[in-house]
Amino acid sequence: MDYGTANLWPLLKEVTGYIFPNEIELHWGLLVVIYPYLTGLVAGAFILASLVKVFNVRELQPTYRLSLLTALAFLIVAPLPLVAHLSRPERALEIFLTPSASSAMAMFGFIYVWYLMAVLLLEIWFDHRHELILRAEKEKGLKRVFLRVLSLYTKDIRPAALAFDKKAVYVITVIGVPSALILHGYVGFIFGSVKANPWWSSVLMPIVFLFSATVSGIALMLFLYMVITLFRRRKLDMACLDKLASFLFYMMLIDFTLEGLDFIQRVYQAEESIKIIGQMISQRIFVSLIVIQVLLGMLLPLIAIASVKIFRFPAELKRLIYFVSAILVQVGIFATRWNVVIGGQLFSKSFRGLTTYKIGIGGMEGLLVSLAFLILPFVILFALVKILPPWEEDDIRRRAPASN
Repeated sequence: MDYGTANLWPLLKEVTGYIFPNEIELHWGLLVVIYPYLTGLVAGAFILASLVKVFNVRELQPTYRLSLLTALAFLIVAPLPLVAHLSRPERALEIFLTPSASSAMAMFGFIYVWYLMAVLLLEIWFDHRHELILRAEKEKGLKRVFLRVLSLYTKDIRPAALAFDKKAVYVITVIGVPSALILHGYVGFIFGSVKANPWWSSVLMPIVFLFSATVSGIALMLFLYMVITLFRRRKLDMACLDKLASFLFYMMLIDFTLEGLDFIQRVYQAEESIKIIGQMISQRIFVSLIVIQVLLGMLLPLIAIASVKIFRFPAELKRLIYFVSAILVQVGIFATRWNVVIGGQLFSKSFRGLTTYKIGIGGMEGLLVSLAFLILPFVILFALVKILPPWEEDDIRRRAPASN
């Protein structure tokens, strides 16, 4: 036994059947799982915000600004796990210096910049411009300079200027909805385009990714709205919570239906890979797929929210059900990303063997770094909320001086 084989011996003990030597270790690990999970939260949060401005769902107004800031915080962090996985972060600039239209990953760089600069930042700026000007007038020193810089030194708060801000927000939101769909849909497109892998190769993959992203974003905003309101010691808007739960319920139904159709199609086609896929589900990802993704992350929240709609529960119990459901949905969506990314690498290209994946604690691909990438968006969101409070709009306008 040579040195290389000796190093692989602990992994070889986890192999079932026949598998090629270069397939024993998985090339994509936990960081690549986090990457589509974060981009899905970005798309879902922005789509929720668009329901207020484009579709005029007034009940969701308390979450509008928070949704935009949440989308921005998670968008800033979204590409970092992928860059860390590649181990050469400085080479990320090559996407822009030597663009390749035939590379889906290269095109993501341009979609990312477009969505960050032309959509999210612009919409947040136009929406907060009025409040930034008013707050700058009240402050002194460096804080006043900082607020003026954020407002780009504009001072026009005439009705015509404010009306233009509203129109700009509406137009940007309309443009941003397809941009958000493309941002996350391309991730499903990448996996669905790998024809050699039967677990990924599906025309429904981009659509499933889009609806699961919407589900995860709505669940995240439901969770954040309840937690932040609790810490602010304010009263929860039950109309907002009920509407959030309703949208979450309907999106989950669609997502569950699409995933069921995808599974039925695979079984009906009964290609040569169906046997190894069945073994992978039963022997490798049964807990993450059946127990966590389907039962805990999908069916249990669906039943819980449906019971709230059917029966009359006290407000306290409704809030508890919504809160627990939001957490379960997040766990289920993360399990979905895990099952796609990791599950597609667990069986051999020969369809005759299975390998396994174990998460390390340290190192760039370890659990600690991955947890840091999951926590970082919340740290950024905390800073953004301090700079651009999403709930002080009405108070600021009540204190506003007469317009010039």
